[in-house]
Amino acid sequence: MMGNRGGCFHRDDGSLKDRRWASKAWIACVLDFKNRRRTLRQPGRYTELFFLDEATALAAGHRPCAECRRTEFMEFAARWNKLRGRDGRAYVREMDDILHAERHTSAPANASQSVTLSGLPEGAMAVADGRPYLKWERAVWAWNFAGYTRIKNPPNTARLITPPAIVEVLADGYRPRIHSSIS
Repeated sequence: MMGNRGGCFHRDDGSLKDRRWASKAWIACVLDFKNRRRTLRQPGRYTELFFLDEATALAAGHRPCAECRRTEFMEFAARWNKLRGRDGRAYVREMDDILHAERHTSAPANASQSVTLSGLPEGAMAVADGRPYLKWERAVWAWNFAGYTRIKNPPNTARLITPPAIVEVLADGYRPRIHSSIS
């Protein structure tokens, strides 16, 4: 998956600037959509971010893109609204405001939230001993850049890294796309 935070965060030489976002709308996109092609890290253009899968993008606070992932976005938004007692249209600005606050306050909402890995909803991620873990198919999987490895004896507690509002959507039944290393 590819992510976008609405701005250019790299210099012409490809190194990163200090700024890491320009918009509250952090989205997760598919890599292939309408045969579009682009050159990566174009000077002055948005910086592309890449994720192992949607669970990783959600843990980073990105939501499904409303254009290239319309079906997933509509399901995510419907669950978001249901949890807030609403029907109808997607409240994208509210969604982005809440997620932004959970990502970027002086003490993010999930920064000290201790959780049991087995108690997380499917698709949520937490970190223990410096390693990220995914809860999926009633098992705990260690994350790495190449994929996931099933853990037989996971740590009991961890620190939540998926934003709480996204955890609520996952608990309501939203199923993110998961890397093929979990079969």
